Amino acid sequence: MTHEHGPDVETLKARIDAAFDADAGPPAMSLRAGNALDDYATPPSWDAALDTADAAYLECNFWGLSHLDPASWRHYLPIFMRHALNQIETGATSSAVDALLFSLGSPDASRLGSLSPGQQAVVSQFLDLLALHPRSSWADEATTALAWYWAPGATYR
Repeated sequence: MTHEHGPDVETLKARIDAAFDADAGPPAMSLRAGNALDDYATPPSWDAALDTADAAYLECNFWGLSHLDPASWRHYLPIFMRHALNQIETGATSSAVDALLFSLGSPDASRLGSLSPGQQAVVSQFLDLLALHPRSSWADEATTALAWYWAPGATYR
């Protein structure tokens, strides 16, 4: 479905993949390790079998997003964005997407400042789509993230 203010979902997915291609390798800290930190547990090492970032993994380990270093956060950012876009047509809700939008709205200069201009542009397009898509469950949260950091004249920019 195309929305009137930007790229359609599939075009945006392709742009996300292209913008974050350099961050696709295994991260220094897995989302599962970040989730363990959130639970005050010892973070486990990366395990390719356990750290496959599918929808269930994201929904189970979303608390870990706030504990990742900038490079690991950039690794997971496109995965979370694709997860949201996969659900947008259904109007579904998702704790993982809520965590992503909180992460994008927090004025964390070390993370947000680590994004390249191309990555910043695609994140802005992603937030615009979530804010304006007629079936988006995250319009309010995306609008808040835009106002806090991503839109021209944003509060924390």
